[in-house]
Amino acid sequence: MAKTNTIITIGRQFGSAGREIGYQVAKDLGIKLYDKEMLDRAAKESGICQELFETHDEKPTNSFLYSLVMDTYSLGYSSGNYTDMPINHKVFLAQFDAIKKIADEGPCILVGRCADYALEEYDNVLSVFIHADLDSRIRRIARIYDLTDAKAKDMIVKTDKKRASYYNYYSNKKWGAAESYDICLDSSVLGREGTAEAIERLIEIKEREGDKKL
Repeated sequence: MAKTNTIITIGRQFGSAGREIGYQVAKDLGIKLYDKEMLDRAAKESGICQELFETHDEKPTNSFLYSLVMDTYSLGYSSGNYTDMPINHKVFLAQFDAIKKIADEGPCILVGRCADYALEEYDNVLSVFIHADLDSRIRRIARIYDLTDAKAKDMIVKTDKKRASYYNYYSNKKWGAAESYDICLDSSVLGREGTAEAIERLIEIKEREGDKKL
């Protein structure tokens, strides 16, 4: 049985080990982590093809595929506003619905994809943003992908830019800004295990304080 009733959303800078930290928390608390699985779920439930979710995954809206698929996909839907909606919006809405359905099933961890925004009306959510100093992120990405420091830095800058523009476009908040989340943690200061431990302590505090309000 899960050791928490809380849903944790994790936003993360590329190279900050946000997803790995999420997996550690999920393991410790006995709950599931959803990363790409959100896309699978959204594709299955919406009937929109999986490739489109992959193409638009945490990327800005000007996808080259947009014009190619727009006409094909809009033919499959009933008339009205939904038909005229750009495909990137359809994909986002399908993902938004999938995130809410996953959250309704119980405590879990959701990584990226504006999950904190999708669930902002839920009381049992702790939204976390994990960041780290650039040097430690460069070292990590260079090691994982076997890149030079310069190429690792380029990959980090581009990935973060995509994530930021996706989040800023679809949500009413700013990616990486402290006021957009309940808590921001620096994994280069706390370490991976320490960051996971901090999240687990914060969940305990949130649930304890929540019980006091009842």
